[in-house]
Amino acid sequence: MISIIIPTHNRASLLQEAILSVFNQDFFLGRGAGRNYELIILDDGSTDDTERIAKNLGDRIIYWRQQHRGVSVARNAGLDLARGDYIAFLDSDDLWKRQKLSVQMSLMEALPRTKLCYTDEIWVRRGVYVNPKKRHRKYSGWIFDKVLPLCLISLSSALFRREVFEQVGRFDEALPACEDYDLGIRLAHRYPIHFINSPLIIKRGGHADQLSKHYWGMDRFRVKALEKALQLDLTPHQQKLVKSEIVVKCRVLVEGFEKRGKREEARIYQNKMASYSLKTQ
Repeated sequence: MISIIIPTHNRASLLQEAILSVFNQDFFLGRGAGRNYELIILDDGSTDDTERIAKNLGDRIIYWRQQHRGVSVARNAGLDLARGDYIAFLDSDDLWKRQKLSVQMSLMEALPRTKLCYTDEIWVRRGVYVNPKKRHRKYSGWIFDKVLPLCLISLSSALFRREVFEQVGRFDEALPACEDYDLGIRLAHRYPIHFINSPLIIKRGGHADQLSKHYWGMDRFRVKALEKALQLDLTPHQQKLVKSEIVVKCRVLVEGFEKRGKREEARIYQNKMASYSLKTQ
């Protein structure tokens, strides 16, 4: 069974399209009719029409509502409910192309030692197609160094074997954002990761409720994730990479806080920057 988890909060206007992109997977249609899957809608305290839309789209949907506690708690609640051997996430503002799961399942069945794979993406911002920059290039294999600068593994594009979350842990509920970045670091430390060089999801961005718009200074959460990463069983080279990336992100935060006249916050990250600069020498 594949368990598909859609966490959502007040995105009724986008949710139905996301759900239909799951129902329309060719893996479940035609010769794949009857393949076993479950679709879990994890409603993080929505106050719009989310519940009505989810419940009106058929009995394949497991609808679960919780108080508004954030996306990490919602994803973990979805994992608690999931019964599948494979786990897939779909953000409620993203869409899957028809062949997304069939391509990934073919790979996972052909390579039984592969723990997870992810695909390339099509980006749409406010209805306009956008070309990702060179720094967003995707990679296969042991990619620990590649996931430190930015969140490389989009959860909407990934497919996991269930045991992954038993081995690397779940989403950090102390992080209000960048929980995917934090997980990506732990994944890349533990496993080689297979990249499928085909754009099999559509990432829709630019809307006002995105976490990147809600929280200024997202690098605050990335610094926390990087400091957590230092507790992993890292090689000396990996430790140096993590500390160097902390310095880079602290520098960005210091400049941002100083521009906003927030001297105390700037001083916190100046001290971190100085401390980790010394540790990389």
